[in-house]
Amino acid sequence: MEKAAKEQMLGEIKEAFQNVASVVIADYRGIRVPVVTTMRDDFRKAGCHYRVLKNSLVKIAVKGSRMEPISQLMVGTTAVIWSNETPQTPAQIALKWAKDEPKFKIMGGYFEGQVLDVAGVDALAKMPGKNEIRASMLMTFLAAPQSFVAQLVAGPQNFAYLLDARKRQLES
Repeated sequence: MEKAAKEQMLGEIKEAFQNVASVVIADYRGIRVPVVTTMRDDFRKAGCHYRVLKNSLVKIAVKGSRMEPISQLMVGTTAVIWSNETPQTPAQIALKWAKDEPKFKIMGGYFEGQVLDVAGVDALAKMPGKNEIRASMLMTFLAAPQSFVAQLVAGPQNFAYLLDARKRQLES
């Protein structure tokens, strides 16, 4: 690789990792090309990036940044999977592929300044996403007013039921 090409690739890696939400590092050795192509498509559809990058270039690109700890994972044939949007998506898809394809092995990951082992990547995949958190917060915010309205309506509603029951009793 020529020096100009290396510097261009280095710049691309630095730019890509600037606003990264999470990274998953995997060993893809021995996987056939059609399978890797399908895998890339799955990651791309989910808004993730899947690239095979030179380990030395990644180590140089992250040196001195908050992502420097991932250098220890850059050993052997590695695929780097990352997302700038949702942190759990790369981990979820990578774990799905690791189950389906025995040669695809997750080596670790990175999330919020911490290097993750395989168990950490699994825990990251199980985290609720933004939409799930928003939905639970919305339900929490709505629970109190709904309960209050139910209490306000309960008195007159029960009185109406009582009057209706008394009316039926008198009619019979």
